[in-house]
Amino acid sequence: MQRPTKEQINQLPPYVGLALADILVVENEDQAEQALAVLRQQESVGYDTESKPIFRKGEVSPGPTLIQLATLTQGFLFPTRFPAALAAAAEILGNAKIQKVGFGLKDDNRELRGKLGMSIVNTEDLSLILKRLAGEKNTIGARAGVAMVLQARLMKGAQKSNWGAYPLSESQILYGANDAHSAICIQHKLNGG
Repeated sequence: MQRPTKEQINQLPPYVGLALADILVVENEDQAEQALAVLRQQESVGYDTESKPIFRKGEVSPGPTLIQLATLTQGFLFPTRFPAALAAAAEILGNAKIQKVGFGLKDDNRELRGKLGMSIVNTEDLSLILKRLAGEKNTIGARAGVAMVLQARLMKGAQKSNWGAYPLSESQILYGANDAHSAICIQHKLNGG
């Protein structure tokens, strides 16, 4: 397994993950219960966070404004501004029976612990696994990982958008859910799925 070049990635078809109909943005208790009913049944879920971008030197990030969790068929977005969303995400992230997989999780975990006081257990960083499989010196990010394992090009259009704004745009919803979704799909494929 080799890390593809930027040119090779750009030749790949776009990653087609979840559609808007497969994604739930959790804002209240009912939606939190709906998400938890699905997530509690999983052995592992894709996981990522987004934070409001920092534009000024010396400005400090307020921490993650969105926590994303995904199964193979559904995405769940937890805006940290809603207490019900925050509580539901915290329950899953703190559940040792459910593995959380993603890319570059050290920073996500540190931010969630430090800024939101969350406990995060049982995580697997795909960037380190793919680095080892490819015999690379450098860690492998989500875009390269999706290209390597899923033979697709992860679109990063909404990555630098304002994650502190609300409501989220359709492109942010799709981007956020599919970042987490691509992680669970990579793990599934690596495990022979």
